[in-house]
Amino acid sequence: MVRNTAREIAIHLSYELSFTDKTAEELLDRRLTAESFSELAEEDDVYQEAPNAKQAAYIRRLVRGVDEHGAELDGYIEKYAKGWKFSRIPLVASAIMRVAMYEVMYMPDVPDAAAINEAVEIAKKYETPETVKFINGILGSFSRQELSQ
Repeated sequence: MVRNTAREIAIHLSYELSFTDKTAEELLDRRLTAESFSELAEEDDVYQEAPNAKQAAYIRRLVRGVDEHGAELDGYIEKYAKGWKFSRIPLVASAIMRVAMYEVMYMPDVPDAAAINEAVEIAKKYETPETVKFINGILGSFSRQELSQ
């Protein structure tokens, strides 16, 4: 499993956190198992291979971070979503942006451009072209404004 696959799984789990009653830890413990990956492999190719310890740690770090900093990340999304109320943004799109913003802000070992580019590429798989442009615009504005200060 490569890092962008682990990132995509983290986005799936961050998305699931937005509508489950489970804590991030409960969700991670349930989903990051060989059994869970085996069950999901038929639905999505990203689950063909269970993560090794390093990959699982990366996924856990992302999902925990998005959960812990959700309000802050949502504030940035809302700030740069000109003319959009946060409640109108699709849950998948917000999960993609939260993960990218968390990586940019709290994971200095991940290059900012890589986090943003991967987020846009993942968005192309799940969202309409218009929503992909929206995500790219928000992440671009976020990185230009927040990281240059």
